[in-house]
Amino acid sequence: MNSNEENEEQSGNPTASKAPSSLSSNRPETGDGMKRALAKQLIEKYYYQLTDGCGNEACENNACASSSGFTYRDRSRNELAIQAVEMFKCKATLCELQPSKVAKMPEDCEPSPCSSRDVGHLPEVTSATALLLPGPSASMSSLPLPMLKKLSPTSSSSPEKEVVSPGEIKFLTEEILVQLIADCKENKSWSKLVRLIGSTYNNTDSLLLSFRKTKESSVPKERDIDKDTDEKEEESLAGQEKMVIDESNEEEEDELTVDIPSLRRAYAALMEIEDTPVKGALINALMSLARSVEMDLKHHKVMDRNPNYINIFIIVMEIPLMSSPEFIEGAFPQFCKAMGQLSLKGQARLAKVWSRFGAERLHEMVQALHQLITMRIVQSESRWGGGYYINDDDGITSATKVMKILYYASIYGSERDLQNSVEDDKSLNEKTLQDMFQLQGAFGNEPKESRQPKEDSLGQELEVSPLDSRQPLVAYEDYVNEILNEYVDLEIDYKYKLENESKFSFMNHCFILTTASKQKCMNFDNRVRMYNERRTSIQQTVLFGIPPTPFLRLRVRRDHLIDDALVALEMTAMDNPQDLKKQLIVEFEGEQGLDEGGVSKEFFQLVIEELFNPDFGMFTYNEDTHFFWFNPTSFENDGQFTLIGIMLGLAIYNNTIVDVHFPPVVYRKLMGKKGVWADLKDIDPTMASSLKQMLEYQETDFEEVFPQSFRIDYKDVFGSALTHDLKENGDQIMVCQENKQEFVDMYADFLLNKAIEKQFHAFKRGFHMVTNESPLRILFLPEEIELLICGSEQFDFHELEEATDYDGGFTVDSTTVKNFWEVVHSFSDEQKRKLVQFTTGTDRVPVGGLSKLKLIIARNGPDSDRLPTAHTCFNVLLLPDYSSKEKLNERLLKAINYSKGFGML
Repeated sequence: MNSNEENEEQSGNPTASKAPSSLSSNRPETGDGMKRALAKQLIEKYYYQLTDGCGNEACENNACASSSGFTYRDRSRNELAIQAVEMFKCKATLCELQPSKVAKMPEDCEPSPCSSRDVGHLPEVTSATALLLPGPSASMSSLPLPMLKKLSPTSSSSPEKEVVSPGEIKFLTEEILVQLIADCKENKSWSKLVRLIGSTYNNTDSLLLSFRKTKESSVPKERDIDKDTDEKEEESLAGQEKMVIDESNEEEEDELTVDIPSLRRAYAALMEIEDTPVKGALINALMSLARSVEMDLKHHKVMDRNPNYINIFIIVMEIPLMSSPEFIEGAFPQFCKAMGQLSLKGQARLAKVWSRFGAERLHEMVQALHQLITMRIVQSESRWGGGYYINDDDGITSATKVMKILYYASIYGSERDLQNSVEDDKSLNEKTLQDMFQLQGAFGNEPKESRQPKEDSLGQELEVSPLDSRQPLVAYEDYVNEILNEYVDLEIDYKYKLENESKFSFMNHCFILTTASKQKCMNFDNRVRMYNERRTSIQQTVLFGIPPTPFLRLRVRRDHLIDDALVALEMTAMDNPQDLKKQLIVEFEGEQGLDEGGVSKEFFQLVIEELFNPDFGMFTYNEDTHFFWFNPTSFENDGQFTLIGIMLGLAIYNNTIVDVHFPPVVYRKLMGKKGVWADLKDIDPTMASSLKQMLEYQETDFEEVFPQSFRIDYKDVFGSALTHDLKENGDQIMVCQENKQEFVDMYADFLLNKAIEKQFHAFKRGFHMVTNESPLRILFLPEEIELLICGSEQFDFHELEEATDYDGGFTVDSTTVKNFWEVVHSFSDEQKRKLVQFTTGTDRVPVGGLSKLKLIIARNGPDSDRLPTAHTCFNVLLLPDYSSKEKLNERLLKAINYSKGFGML
């Protein structure tokens, strides 16, 4: 018995081949994988030879369809597919002249001879044998188009016949689906529809051919399903020709080849069927499809060969049932896991396509993903902890990865900053970093290489950032999942982030986290840097005998607070800016108080109050907006503004809230953006209103109503009149209907950027001296930066009451405790603010609300005339057990109104 016969005997009937290896193995394509790929291509050549011939009319090869003596002329296509495998096994003659449509071999690969022993395992990986399978085929999306054309669908009106002949690639169009639904209704049986849906949606190649755009707008036509098989095949081939787009269009990466309106109409027709009989078939098919897609993306890199592979994700994500419980429990998480294998370019292309779908559709997909995440969390609630975390759940992490694509699609499809503005922002940020290094090197220190946080790779691929869009198609807050934030272990998540690509971290998908969660993540990062600086200080002491400086210590006098603070910080910034990343310790001369956070809080508050005093001349105050703005004519030098930036940076770095009243545009500028016309209303609402009237005025007498040139007038802090030309010879250029938008933009640019460029640049430089290595810019939006620095002004004392703990003998049912909350709830807003100041050291509400304060009320002895006291470092209120509510009210008010400093009460 020869080797071929041995193989046949061992494997049995060669037609009963195994499923393709792409469905049964997760092994990457190494040397053996390359052999299988080459074998697949050779079998395709044999198949073409048997079906189409070599094109030589005088061919003498009887195994070639072009030969007059063709041996297999009466065989069906299924039989020819089997024969192609047999010809490969026995290394039959392959015509030298092949049709031009044969798939090309990879240029860097040479066919290597296979022994008969190897050939015995090849049927499980060949496309030809895959054609015989009713289930998912091997990745046939790489097959040449002519071969796919000959495997087109057929249909039959007879109930006992299959809708699509076995072994042929089945695909769907609106026309086919609508007619089949009508036929099934007439026959009172949905079996044909169920089979067609199942066989189409479990096959990547079928979906790639489904719902394709045509060259000409397609109008649904009645389909005659009573024609014989040959007529149906010719009709299907003609339809296939119409569905194929020009090759030039397919090469356009951003070209959408799915007919979305037709797809949605088709799904609408399906949903009109009572009880939706195809739901089960869809679920099972999609679970099978998900496995095929995952392996195609993971091992075969199909997106590199076929950009239209994203059609599969577009078609599936449009299914109206994806958010139903049945799909969420089965098919949806599996499909999201497959989508998670998309390459970076594939994600970017899908984001660009989805960005055209509109706000409503994107929001629906985001909500479906939220449902999936929430249901997975609720179902697995008892599993979290004990070594198993939310980060380890494939369903949750995969849905988050898909949501990330939608997140950037929402930004990409929205109105964004102009590209030249983005480039200007980048150059300004680079200049800030250069100035920081120059400042450090100017005093004899070797500048330390900055470890800048990495930008998101998908955002870089799309060349967009959340900072570029003020109003994305889906609001940023709509991506936050509150339930996930309750269960995620942020300490574990931060640890996973440090492990780079090996673990999934929500910090790398921060759009799904609340501001409070992101702040906690940043605090972990800041704490690690503080420990590293402390360790470095100890190492330098051991190695070089340098006096240890593990902390950034500031010793200040209350009556010389600004001078002492600014001199100390200036010396630190000049000597070694890296010391600014150490933990801050503040000491007030002549006062008792170990700084565990409370002393620093008071220090920041006192410094900010003095520096932002309008009499100091560094900032101007707008009575209408209650915001401070940089004084463009300030006499203070750059160093003063730099040191104010350092103060705000230290406040964030040391997790301290300060009472600063900047307009939102300041935080956008800190994050690297420029102020634009839309921001002017926060600086000067009167001026913004006047300019808005100018833009809205459309009458022909514009120049008479608005007699304005490109020279503007403004005043300095002392009221002196100044002028500035927005353009060269601006006093000679009048504003008119044609150039009014240019005037408004240039005016806003002058007020928000150019007039304060020197002051703001120094301020920003000081801020980034502290925060340049922090994930601040990666994690937070500008409005969230404002919350980090300033806190909230929402004093919900009922929320504080629910979160308060008791100690020293007090309980929630103690009479004094009940009296305390009755008194506090009756306080005015100003009195409540003072109480928060008294107990915590700051009058601002932290990110996440008053519940985050973790206030502790402790019994401080029996009834007495002593005033309540507080440990602001630990948010502890020491309250004597007063005998009456009236006495508690009187003693508490006196304490919060007259207390100041440490050890004074």
